[in-house]
Amino acid sequence: MTYSSFGRVAAGPHVARDPEKGHPTMPLIGRDTELKDLGALVDGPGDRSGIVIEGEPGIGKSALVDETVAAAAVAGLRVLRTAGVEAEQNLAYAGLHRLLYPLRRGMDALPVRQSDALATALGVSDTIGDPSPYLVGLGALTLLTDAAGEQPLLIVAEDVHWLDAASADVLAFLARRIDTEPVAVLATLRDGDTPLCDAGLTAMRIGPLSDDDATALLDNTAPELPAPVRRRVLAEAQGNPLALTELPTAVTDRTELAAALPLTERLEQAFSARCAALPARSRDALLVVALNDSDSLAETLAATGILLGCTVEPEILTPAMQARLIGIGSGTVTFRHPLVRSALAATATIEQRHRTHRALAEILGELPDRQVWHRAAGASVPDEQVAIELEDAAERARHRGGAVAALEQAAALSDSSVRRADRLLRAAELAVDSGRRDTAERLVHTARTLSLTPRQESTAHWLLSGFDDGIRENPSRIGELADLAASVAVDGHTDAAMRILWGAAMRCFWSEPGPDTRRALLAVADALPIPGSDPRLVAVDAYVAPFERGDRVLGHLHALASTTGRDPEVDRFLGSAALQVGAFDLAAHFSNAAAPGLRAAGRLGLLPRALTVHAWSLTRLGDLATATPIAAEAAAFARETGQPFMHGLATAVQAEIAALRGDYPHAIALTAEAERIGLAAGARPVLATVQLARGLTALGEGRFDDAFADLSRIHDPHDPSHSPALRAYFLTELAEAAVRAGQVDALRELLHGLEPAAASTPSPALHIGMRYTQAVLATDAAEERFAAALAADLTGWPAERGRLHLAYGEWLRRQRRVVESRTHLRTARETFDALGFVAWSERARLELRSAGESSPDRSPDARERLTPHELSIAHLAAQGLTNREIGQRLYLSHRTVSTHLHRIFPKLGISSRSDLAALLPLGDASR
Repeated sequence: MTYSSFGRVAAGPHVARDPEKGHPTMPLIGRDTELKDLGALVDGPGDRSGIVIEGEPGIGKSALVDETVAAAAVAGLRVLRTAGVEAEQNLAYAGLHRLLYPLRRGMDALPVRQSDALATALGVSDTIGDPSPYLVGLGALTLLTDAAGEQPLLIVAEDVHWLDAASADVLAFLARRIDTEPVAVLATLRDGDTPLCDAGLTAMRIGPLSDDDATALLDNTAPELPAPVRRRVLAEAQGNPLALTELPTAVTDRTELAAALPLTERLEQAFSARCAALPARSRDALLVVALNDSDSLAETLAATGILLGCTVEPEILTPAMQARLIGIGSGTVTFRHPLVRSALAATATIEQRHRTHRALAEILGELPDRQVWHRAAGASVPDEQVAIELEDAAERARHRGGAVAALEQAAALSDSSVRRADRLLRAAELAVDSGRRDTAERLVHTARTLSLTPRQESTAHWLLSGFDDGIRENPSRIGELADLAASVAVDGHTDAAMRILWGAAMRCFWSEPGPDTRRALLAVADALPIPGSDPRLVAVDAYVAPFERGDRVLGHLHALASTTGRDPEVDRFLGSAALQVGAFDLAAHFSNAAAPGLRAAGRLGLLPRALTVHAWSLTRLGDLATATPIAAEAAAFARETGQPFMHGLATAVQAEIAALRGDYPHAIALTAEAERIGLAAGARPVLATVQLARGLTALGEGRFDDAFADLSRIHDPHDPSHSPALRAYFLTELAEAAVRAGQVDALRELLHGLEPAAASTPSPALHIGMRYTQAVLATDAAEERFAAALAADLTGWPAERGRLHLAYGEWLRRQRRVVESRTHLRTARETFDALGFVAWSERARLELRSAGESSPDRSPDARERLTPHELSIAHLAAQGLTNREIGQRLYLSHRTVSTHLHRIFPKLGISSRSDLAALLPLGDASR
């Protein structure tokens, strides 16, 4: 299809036609550029998955959509449509139901888990509960891409600002994953709203018509207007096409009085005036349509009958149709423009609205979730019974966004401030779990306007730290939390006290409160009637005292390692604890176990935390191939869920990976990005990882003085990158830089400062680093120290073993024991080749050459030729998973998987998936 498919005629303006009445509605004057871009989208989206049209009400968004739909039909695309409806915002997946209903027969062909989740979300199964948002999104994606395999699709979503949150999330999920599919998305959005802001859609900003185009449009729609009235309409319409077509019918001599109002309100006034001219019975029926959360004509007539005390027929709506306020389809009634709905709701009295909602509630007895919302809207005073029923509706909600809205409404109807606060805080907790930061903060601040109990105040504190762990607060706040936790515990609220302690402990990771505060936190934790093996307490000990309590924490971690998979939040706690005490193998184990459960439950606020710990730990262990896609996903989710410091930490991990792989320009760019995030609030772990990545880059480039300076900063208590725990886990890199930069005395001094920590904890990372450092610094007994270091248990620590072999081989060569050195240097070369550590691989080759042994040129590892996304797909294909199974794991359509595999094969020089297993060993993929 080409632009000519829009059917433009050279002789006159392009005219959109009302599909129900068949006559012109609004000439599309002055929109040539927009029509061309939309034509290109229908021809083929190219490098964009779709377009979101943004603009004020009446600016012509729907007219552009209608024209695009007509062009798509000419081009042979199938069009699926949905629209946000203000009254349906609390009905989870209402918009998705409207979009996918024409494809409902295809749901039977979906994989079982996708089919079940999608059927539950759309309310077409008997299952009750909150289906995994990921599985719902994946089911919708599979359904749509299967349909697109038969006929290309155009997905249209109008008024996205009024879509229910669940449907908006799925739409964003789809838009981010259809770049390789014959599917395009076209959405409309009002100015100032933010849905789909991270969906990858191209924004098309629609502004007012120029003066000439506005004049032409008014001449076309109201050619008989007297000149004074015409000038007034042009002035007040401000280039808005809907105003230019509607205001002429409402203009009076008092038009100037309305000019002070915003344009939207003036349009609502125009529609209100048209409604006011209708018979009273028709106005009552229209208000039912405006307040109903369905477009059912039968419901409208039934509720209107209750209001009027008699049976009513569809003819009651005829005057509204004749006034072009509504359209009636097959069993449905809809407004010509959303402003008609808002005008009716705004001009009705409170009593009229309450009566109408109560009438709607009366007819919805078989639909309790919808009924309770209308009962709530019809309540003029607090009603505890309705509040309880809203809580029940929240429990049944198919999406956390719907549950949050139900609890917030229940709070408004609560008969006591204690119950009101409880419901607000429960809603905030769900918002935190779903990654909705603004909502959570708004709910907590609302709760704090009430008189909170100590337990509620502690919950509020805990919730507000859910996204940034209190980084923006003064470190003295940690001591205040210790006091609060102690007082709450005295009152018998152990779980609440534990929550406060966990929030305070996390702050000890991001900032440094000082030893007195750390001891105070431990004293409160020790006094709680909780077993020491409780994962929460294990995590608190690890965060607050990683060295002093390292032995205890590691004992519990080893005992709990076989219990993963039961509770993803417990696994996340333990993964974080393991990282704090330098057990990166255990950290990877626990966080890897946590991610699937968090993903399945849709706990998007917690998922990036588990992913970041997993990627951070794998990178430290040297498993770059597995860490790369995980770090990329962690960064993306952290950004989407409004967790800037997790985004910064994940980005710093990506920088570390790039540095180890020898991609120094990319490492430098990522380091700068992560540092900007970390410096904004002094997020020490972000900045420490930044300095690690910077030091690795300098080591790889042979700038050893710079490398030592960069890595030393982590040990300086006055430096913002100083991290009391993490500084102990980068000793191998620090020692390597120090020896090559001639800074061995400075290194010995730093090492001396860590000896008390080493004496108090069996931390694997700390002791691996200490053994390496002692070996390379040894002036005598170096051989014994190298042998002892290599004899230690380095299972799962291949990078550290490779570094030891390299350093030992270098030492042996300097001792003129050339033949012995080759074995260790060869092992180091093979290790670093396998891991993709470019600079260390080249060093091993250089040392071997000096020892009289040549090495084959290192060709890039197969994994290094792929993007993180492609690497994930290739790993799973190497394990023998089908395209559908891979799609289910990675939340992609099977068609997208197929497209990626066809791109992967040429990059790897293979022709089929059976060749992947040899290139990508299963041990890497199954980590």
